[in-house]
Amino acid sequence: AMARTVTLLSNKVMPLLGLGTWQSKPGEVQKAVEAAIDNRYRYIDGAFSYQNEHEVGEAIQSRIKAGVVKREELFIVSKLWNSFHAPEDVKPAFMKTLTDLKLDYLDLYLMHSPMGFQNINWELVPQKDGKVLMSDVDYVDTWKAMEALVEEGLVKSIGVSNFNISQLKRLLSVANIKPSVNQVELHPYLCQPKLVEYCKSNGIVLTAYSPFGSPGRDFKGKENDPYNLLNDPVIKEIGQTYGKTSAQVLLRYHVQRGIVVIPKSVTPSRIIENTKIFDFSLTDEDFQKLEGLNRNWRACAWDFVGLHSKHIVWRPNFSA
Repeated sequence: AMARTVTLLSNKVMPLLGLGTWQSKPGEVQKAVEAAIDNRYRYIDGAFSYQNEHEVGEAIQSRIKAGVVKREELFIVSKLWNSFHAPEDVKPAFMKTLTDLKLDYLDLYLMHSPMGFQNINWELVPQKDGKVLMSDVDYVDTWKAMEALVEEGLVKSIGVSNFNISQLKRLLSVANIKPSVNQVELHPYLCQPKLVEYCKSNGIVLTAYSPFGSPGRDFKGKENDPYNLLNDPVIKEIGQTYGKTSAQVLLRYHVQRGIVVIPKSVTPSRIIENTKIFDFSLTDEDFQKLEGLNRNWRACAWDFVGLHSKHIVWRPNFSA
């Protein structure tokens, strides 16, 4: 049988397929999470900044109460937002998420990015004079506060998101608990082979967000935005060989390499379609064709108004 899970550095087992909940509206997300759990999804990926964790929590509780699933069979993930990098803000932010989700522990908690913002009354993107108010807290200090959550038994595994190689290197050099996961944007238009190789060689599991290039995101329209990945003729043609959709090919591209993937959908038929990726294999030739599409294009450029952190991840001359 094909692998459906991967083992983390923390020795916990993580499903290779999860449901993404970014940009899922409060009215829709509860039904989506319920449909996912009803259809064998066990990993639900969320974040404080998605502003829908309360509804995600309602869905988890409804499925547990209905006897569809037990808590210990689920793998629930959230993220520490940029505004809470100060060590004293980490636990209150975590507890807010835990309360909203109506849980007593998380399976995995990620630092959403290496960039910190100032904490101004819990605002998501605090600004002054059109500039984001950056914080000078070092993500290493934030990480130490996250390690304390593991020691308290509040979370089983911790990791990062949107970290590049030099940031991971620096974190690994000081971490008592190594990051189990790095969640980044990954798809055939953004292959990041060096990052993939670095994470693999250090036992860090990659999770791919925006595996379809985030067609539903609300900030597209840049002149270099390629047409929808799901309509790429190369991907469509590979799908036709196996009687699979482009979406299924794009998901298989990750899970076959042991990369976790979290497609977002609120449509039950698509939520189900996205699970049917464990009954076919791509060939080496397929992988070459998919990687031949790379153009280092990001759907999520993290180019907020006036962002000016020294930790901006993909600025050509960033410092780690």
